[in-house]
Amino acid sequence: MKQFEAVIETIERLGGIATLGELYREVFKIKDCKWQTKTPFASIRRIVQQTKGIYKIKPGLYGLVKYKKLLEDKGIIVETDKNADSESIRMFNHTYYQGILLIIGRLHNMRTFIPRQDKNKKFYNGQSLQELSSLDELPPYSYPQLIKRSSTIDTIWFNERNMPHSFFEIEHSTDIQNSLLKFNDLQDFYVRMAIVADARRKPEFDDKMRFHAFDELRLNKRVSFLSYDSLVKQYEMELEKQSFDFIL
Repeated sequence: MKQFEAVIETIERLGGIATLGELYREVFKIKDCKWQTKTPFASIRRIVQQTKGIYKIKPGLYGLVKYKKLLEDKGIIVETDKNADSESIRMFNHTYYQGILLIIGRLHNMRTFIPRQDKNKKFYNGQSLQELSSLDELPPYSYPQLIKRSSTIDTIWFNERNMPHSFFEIEHSTDIQNSLLKFNDLQDFYVRMAIVADARRKPEFDDKMRFHAFDELRLNKRVSFLSYDSLVKQYEMELEKQSFDFIL
């Protein structure tokens, strides 16, 4: 079996849709295909980008063309200039990147939390976000008013002491300023904070961070901007590491 055929078969086995990370993990289970190369992951990336019958849905997420209609019926739609601000794209983006953050958190041995209103939302593979997260409720790590303030943050990672390690807010088209106000109220915690959004929104993030209200956040470098592409690349790197026999 040729390598591109193995990739197509693997996507088929996964329901016609797969992340690069899943392909890294699953494609080598096909014994009829030989990967006699020092860079098999690079080969997989090339195959999904160049092979007829495979199309890109999101950064790091690919589908088979013959499943496209079925996937679209499930709300898994390719973003275009025309539909970029639609509710369906906003919901799909938000859930997709939330799910990736939950998976990376688990790989980092973090306990993960999502708001109650997001628990039943479906990741691209049909899993609910609740299945991907590990906490049903926020740990009582501080005063009730501060816990309540953090309860709507899109994704939180907690360390083994049940203290917040990272706050992530995913911004597709909503106002970044609202998330910065939330971070501003929670800045006394020793926690990483990040706005996750399309790289095109970085100038908007920089503009908002220059507001005097956010001087402490800016001067103390408390909030970072994480682009969708960078998040997905880190997700792929984390899953690629899982294939190593020994990790430094």
